[in-house]
Amino acid sequence: MADRAVSDDPRVQRQLDRLASLSPGADILGLDRISALLARLGNPERRLPPVLHVAGTNGKGSTCAFLRAAIEASGLSTHVYTSPHLVRFNERIRIAGSLIDDGLLAELLGEVFDAGVGIGPSFFEATTAAAFLAFARTPADACIVEVGLGGRLDATNVIPSPAACGIAQLGLDHQAFLGSRIEDIAAEKAGIAKRGVPLVTQQYAEPLAARVAAAADAAGARWLPRGQGWEAAPYRQHLHYRDESGRLELPLPRLAGAHQATNAALAVAMLRHQHEVPVRESGLRAAMGWAEWPARLQRLGDGPLHALLPRGSELWLDGGHNPAAARAIADFFRSHVPSERPFHIVFGLLANKDVTGVLKPFSNRAMTLHAVPVPDHDCHAPADLVQAARASGISAVAAEDVERALAWIGRDADRSQSPIVLIMGSLYLAGDVLRRNGQPPV
Repeated sequence: MADRAVSDDPRVQRQLDRLASLSPGADILGLDRISALLARLGNPERRLPPVLHVAGTNGKGSTCAFLRAAIEASGLSTHVYTSPHLVRFNERIRIAGSLIDDGLLAELLGEVFDAGVGIGPSFFEATTAAAFLAFARTPADACIVEVGLGGRLDATNVIPSPAACGIAQLGLDHQAFLGSRIEDIAAEKAGIAKRGVPLVTQQYAEPLAARVAAAADAAGARWLPRGQGWEAAPYRQHLHYRDESGRLELPLPRLAGAHQATNAALAVAMLRHQHEVPVRESGLRAAMGWAEWPARLQRLGDGPLHALLPRGSELWLDGGHNPAAARAIADFFRSHVPSERPFHIVFGLLANKDVTGVLKPFSNRAMTLHAVPVPDHDCHAPADLVQAARASGISAVAAEDVERALAWIGRDADRSQSPIVLIMGSLYLAGDVLRRNGQPPV
């Protein structure tokens, strides 16, 4: 089943099981099928609240989290569509502040699958149509939509006129769909640009910037990269932001990692360059502390997995699975781990990901890597991950699963120096960890 989507609710599971007979079995980029499907459903994408549309290789989910926090802290309501889910399929669709309930989800999926007979929508296309139906039928002040893959041909790109579009960090990922040249990936992401709509982005080096500028110009969008029209930088424990409307001094984000200040700034810039969602300055300030985004430098609390480690240990989780994400993670732990404390990484990676690129930021560090499989997914064999890690100067061993890796760390740890442990490498692995530790997203 696409994305291994399962549900504890039999009504939802029956609908998810139907997808196998309707779908082409893989995500095939293009807007023809989603457009035909939405037309049969009455074009709900044309009746959404003001949309904030977000693309990017890394950081787009966190940017959506900051957008949601700022809007809700301003006393407004917003729908949110993100992917993938970590534990429950319902996480993809948040209606006016709450995850969609099973009864409504089952009804919407049934309606979409009935309409999709003969069209063969992909998993993501069907999910997108269900989300747009839910959002069109429930009042809200805003709608936040995260691009699934790429931008130009992503199913979400049928939205005709968003309030603002944003692009987070760019990097290499999903090369099988988007191409192996980062310039081409930049052009695909910028394909969400729309006539008369501000396209707010991070600052990119040439020739990426040239490709984004060309896409914005072709669409008739106003391109607003960081450094031209707005600027932001962390300084003395505050995020300093400025644009043509003035300056803001905001708290630093509560989310861990220096890169989150960059994501938060993009959200602020998107909100300040649109005029349909009236976000307050107080809402922007509150968002820095309110925003939550699971499995992105998330420190896990007490639970069955954490209990396998010695008292005083830290257990962290991140779904980073490409070189750019790995650099941000490595930067955080470089400053976070004291030299006297043991550092371990429990690592699993899908087979289509760049092992060497993800491991490179951790090369020659004083740490131990524990290679594990990603449950129920095609992944790099732990033995191959061990070989790649050792080639990068990293001490590594294989384990059958996350529990056994953590148990090994717990048995061998110096009880006087509790370890810091990071589980990383795949969002699917991260979802499994959240489920096993009893911390599903809410």
